[in-house]
Amino acid sequence: MKLKLTSPILILFILLFQPLVKAQQNLEDIYKGVEFEMPKVKETSFPDFKRSIVEFGAVGDGLTKNSDAFKLAIEEVSKNGGGKVIVPRGIWLTGPITLLSNINLHLEDGALIIFSRDKEDYPLVDTSFEGLNTVRCLSPINAYQVENIAITGKGTIDGSGDAWRAVKRDKVTENQWNNLVKSGGIVEGSNWYPSQSFLDGYHASSSFNVPDIKDRKELEKMKDFLRPVMVSIRESKRVLLDGPTFQNSPAWNIHPLMSEDVIIRNLNVRNPWYSQNGDGLDLESCKNALIYNNTFDVGDDAICIKSGKDKDGRDRAIPTENVIIKNNVVYHGHGGVTVGSEMSSGVKNIHISNCTFMGTDIGLRFKSTRGRGGIVENIWISNIDMIGIPTEAIGFNMFYTGNSPIIEGDQSEEDEKRQENLIPVTEETPVFRNISMKNIQVTDSETAAFFMGLPEMKLENVRLENAVLDAKNGITAIDASGLELINVKVLGTNEVPLTIYNSQGVTVSGFEFEENGKPAVWILGNSNRVELNKADFSKPDQILKGTGLPANAVKMN
Repeated sequence: MKLKLTSPILILFILLFQPLVKAQQNLEDIYKGVEFEMPKVKETSFPDFKRSIVEFGAVGDGLTKNSDAFKLAIEEVSKNGGGKVIVPRGIWLTGPITLLSNINLHLEDGALIIFSRDKEDYPLVDTSFEGLNTVRCLSPINAYQVENIAITGKGTIDGSGDAWRAVKRDKVTENQWNNLVKSGGIVEGSNWYPSQSFLDGYHASSSFNVPDIKDRKELEKMKDFLRPVMVSIRESKRVLLDGPTFQNSPAWNIHPLMSEDVIIRNLNVRNPWYSQNGDGLDLESCKNALIYNNTFDVGDDAICIKSGKDKDGRDRAIPTENVIIKNNVVYHGHGGVTVGSEMSSGVKNIHISNCTFMGTDIGLRFKSTRGRGGIVENIWISNIDMIGIPTEAIGFNMFYTGNSPIIEGDQSEEDEKRQENLIPVTEETPVFRNISMKNIQVTDSETAAFFMGLPEMKLENVRLENAVLDAKNGITAIDASGLELINVKVLGTNEVPLTIYNSQGVTVSGFEFEENGKPAVWILGNSNRVELNKADFSKPDQILKGTGLPANAVKMN
């Protein structure tokens, strides 16, 4: 049958399928402009079969625990070959939800899943946290070795994280602190801990959040300390998170681990700004992923790329690779987009573009330390806007010690003290190289950029091009090799706009700055092969050379 353009059937067809066509076009746009050969991410697909949790006895009053209803609904849909598990409008209290293959957990408008505060609902399981093989409590939403799963819709998922987390005194108001103390728990020093079990675990850990103890019976005694990530998806394929709000997680919010073909889009990811380890998204040892059109406002790093920590990570040998990150907005967070510090399996082929960071502690954040090992390479970043960044808009720190970028009550500047002694290069030496950044706009911020490699392993081949950086402090490069600053403008600083220390093969061209009575460039240490464009510096006193710098260390082109 041939349809006329005005046919009602044709019009109905267009109305029904136009959103699908538009969504497909938008997905195709995500692949545009990527600098490496990016495989098409395999998408989820579900049968037209659905069941509501209400059919299995769920009660949406926020008081009735619905763990069995979720479990039965998921099993029923799974037995029928997969489809949607519908969560309708209401407040659905539950224990952990385990996803099976071919399940789309779909939250309708107004649906709120809130996870139980009862720690007994979360048994200890073998997993990985902060890049180490360890034992943690079962995650509120979890999936292991499954395929073709999704969490979709416009509802909200709340992890009841305040029942799990310790709180630092200087991160909350007087009233919030008093309410915490009145609620119970234990105050030690300047921290509030939710229970003695948590405090015992804290004292048993020399590696931040992973106890040194391996005995399962002993770990049971400190179970409260073993906070789970809220969404744990491990060793799985074809994963889609599309639409919901994820908030108030016990530790990290969303953690895809050793998984392939991951799409994360249209999410609102929130945690209280004071939530310790309250990351938004930690993509770890994953391959082929799209992260786009999301909003983050969290207590730690927002979008974080990881691949395991130290020996556990190196033994895993699964890098994070082939990732596109586009069109995301970050409000509070320790980093807008972060690589590391757990990157011991390596990170490669990452595209980041068209993101906005507003008040994020650090904008683009790269971090590692001696002992990690791993290679981070082939990262392209473009079209990034930042405003109100309280530390570095662009930050590379190869001496990272695990602290907040902003000095807090239990840490001091000495915690980030630099070790300049050379040590042998081994498999434990982290490598960061071949990183390109262009079209970066920064305004009303503290520090324009900070590039710091290791004395024994320079930060290698980093290029910053077409950037306008309005900040109180300029650009500092320490232990860098092959650094290029092309068409970079530094505004608003009362300090030296560009400092180069112990760096080699640095090229600066098209450099603009506001004169403030200080030199424009200060070159010192054992820096060498620094090339400056004479058109950028009209006065001899704009270039300051440190004592002992070789006479031919700086070349004017």
